[in-house]
Order: sequence, then structure tokens, then C-alpha cells
Amino acid sequence: MSVFSSTTASAPASAATATTSTTASAASAASRRPTQAELLDFARRVAADAELIASLPLDPEGRTWVRLEGPAGGEAWLIGWPPGTGTGWHDHADSVGAFVTAAGELTENSLAARLPTDGWKTLELTADVDRERRLPAGRGRSFGRHHVHEVLNGSTERHAISVHAYYPPLPRIRRYSRSGQTLRLEQIERPEDWQ
Repeated sequence: MSVFSSTTASAPASAATATTSTTASAASAASRRPTQAELLDFARRVAADAELIASLPLDPEGRTWVRLEGPAGGEAWLIGWPPGTGTGWHDHADSVGAFVTAAGELTENSLAARLPTDGWKTLELTADVDRERRLPAGRGRSFGRHHVHEVLNGSTERHAISVHAYYPPLPRIRRYSRSGQTLRLEQIERPEDWQ
């Protein structure tokens, strides 16, 4: 059973604001798009907040999540992963993003290929596009628009917890199925489907 918290939590002040010396420069930073590196830095700072990480309710069977305030008007999520769970293949459309493992270990499988953004239902992938990253606690990665991946907790015994940040807030998530080298668009989710 998946548990969803409809409450938006504030990330700690150190994570939710740009590291600046003046209010004016903070306002300027908030008015521009955060870079992938800034999203990754934000996710790292939130993942280091032991009290926030410990506050996430964990379900033994399904992923749990709490929405956080992201940097510069973006969105962020604190996600709990029971053993053996994953996202399935998906992308985040026009949003750039980053995530950091806060506890446990996650595996990211991704495609190192630029895919068409729209207008297709099935693609044949070449044999050399697959990438795998193991991300233990404290490790993360950032990614650009239309990045196709799946994230998994391969542990058979231990939950994992991660922090994800996106800018702009997710306009949609496209879900895919994969059979061998065939990638097929299966579903498009909109914010109302997960918020």
C-alpha cells in the first residue's frame, strides 16, 4: 500500500534558500532557474537533515512520499523505498532534476541516448545505451530534460530514502515499458495524478 502525505513540508532553512549574503541576492537567485548542480546541492543538503529523514513514515510494502518546497519555486520530494521497490521506466518531461540517496542504497538504470520528445509510441534502442549507477547514502546525480530512467531499491531487507528536486515543477511524467531493446510509451501522468 502506498501512503501519500498531502502536506507540503518546508525543507530546512539551510536547504530551502540559496546560499547568499544579502536578501537582494537571495531574491535574484529565486527569480532565475536553478541549474542541475544547484538542484543536486539542494538535494544533498536536505538529505543531510537527519531529523527530516527520520520523520518520513515508511510502509513495508509501498513507497511513501512527502512533497517539500523546492529551490526557486521548484518542487522536491522526500521518498521512502521499501525493499525491492522501484519506479519503472519514466521521464520528467521538460523538467531538469536531481536526487540524492539519504539512507540505504538506490540503483538508477538510465538510457544514454537523446530520445524524441513527443510523437512516438515505440522505439528500438541500440545495444550501447544502457547505464547503471549505484547510489549509496550521500551519493546522487542530476539530469537534464527528457532523461529516461528507472530507480530501484535492490535490497531485500532494508528501506532506502531519497530526496528529489525538479525545476520547473513537474508538468508530467511519461511512463514506459521495456522489453529487450524496445521502449514503449504506456502512460502520461499529470500533477493531479500524484499530488
